[in-house]
Amino acid sequence: MSLKKWFVIIVIILSSFNVFSQAGVYTRGASDPREDGTISKWTITLNQDSTFLYHYLRVAGAGNPEENFYGKGTWQKEGKIVVFSSNKKTDFNEKYTVNLNNSKARYITKSPRDKSDKVVKTALRFYESETFHIEGLTVFKE
Repeated sequence: MSLKKWFVIIVIILSSFNVFSQAGVYTRGASDPREDGTISKWTITLNQDSTFLYHYLRVAGAGNPEENFYGKGTWQKEGKIVVFSSNKKTDFNEKYTVNLNNSKARYITKSPRDKSDKVVKTALRFYESETFHIEGLTVFKE
C-alpha cells in the first residue's frame, strides 16, 4: 500500500477518535433550585453515531407538575464547534418538539499545552440557536 493511502487511513482513524471524545452525556442543573423553588435540568446526549438527544426538565416550584421537553437530531464536529441539525420530517413528533436545528456550541476542554494544575471541566457552550433558552447555555460532560 502506498504512503499516501496509509496517510489517509491514519487521518480517518484519528478523526474518528476525535469525534468519540465529544460523544457523551452533558448536563446542567437540578441540584440547586432557584430562589422561587424552580428546578431546571438540561441533558444533551451526543451519541457516537452522530445523533443527539436533548431533554429539558422543569419543575416550577414545590407542588407543581414537572414539565419535560425533548429534541433529537444529528450533530457534527467542525473544529471546536458542534453543529446540531434536526430534520422536520423525521426528528419531530408529539414527544420531540424542541428544535435545535442550526444550533452551534463550542467544545470546551483544557488545552493539552496547558501544563498548570487548573481544572477545566469538559463542556459545550451554546453560542447560537434559534431556540431562545438554548443560546448561552453551558452543559458539562459527566
